[in-house]
Amino acid sequence: MRALWRWLLLLLIAGLALQLFFLARVALMTRVDPQSTAFERSELFRLWQESRVDPPAPVTASGKKAVVRKPKPLRWRQQWVNYERISSHLKRAVIASEDDGFVNHPGVDWVALQEAWTRNAAAQARAEMQAQRSAAQRTTQQAVRQPKVVGGSTITQQLAKNLFLSGERTLLRKGQELVLTLMLETVLDKRRILEIYLNHVEWGEGVFGAQAAAQRYYGKNAWQLGPDEAARLAVMLPRPRFFEKLPNSSYLADRAGVIESRLWFAQLPP
Repeated sequence: MRALWRWLLLLLIAGLALQLFFLARVALMTRVDPQSTAFERSELFRLWQESRVDPPAPVTASGKKAVVRKPKPLRWRQQWVNYERISSHLKRAVIASEDDGFVNHPGVDWVALQEAWTRNAAAQARAEMQAQRSAAQRTTQQAVRQPKVVGGSTITQQLAKNLFLSGERTLLRKGQELVLTLMLETVLDKRRILEIYLNHVEWGEGVFGAQAAAQRYYGKNAWQLGPDEAARLAVMLPRPRFFEKLPNSSYLADRAGVIESRLWFAQLPP
């Protein structure tokens, strides 16, 4: 029993030490611009693996060399720009699309989380009923459609996850995300949170930050984006790699029109 308590005490100390480490990292961000996030580093490693050159294939019995697959080129774009150098249209569009209560909530929008949980629970229930019907009808060849997970994360929560955490969905990771969110909101102001978010959010495969996105899709700088361009970029955020391949998507165009109409209602941090 004494050994068990000792292990529990060690785990508690390790957990507190980890939180202090995270808090120190967040405090450093008041003065120093973060160069990368945990998500960016994991993506860079993935892209690097895909770009590696395969070893030369041996000569076949017929004397012909086997075909060697060409490596995928490593594409990476990320450049920090200060808050003042990011178009106000993009700031407003991202807030309108991702988190319209950003300026007023304490980092977590509990109402949005509850609504997301309710929608996800209903989608899961429908998927289970479909699976039961398929089993009863012996339609084993028909794939059961998985429910779409709806998020209720704020901009601050997204930043906390991207900065420090992995992409796995567990209660422990979600709890750590909430702690990090409170740290960010306590130590940093809303303006700084939005600045870091816009400089590190993903806008396509290997495309991170407002400057890289503006150059990738419009051939201009982040401070030159107009309302329509900003709205389209904002709509891409939940699924940037998907919309990168479908730039002419009707949903993208329609949703961008809605966001553009809401731009002037979006409140920017002072």
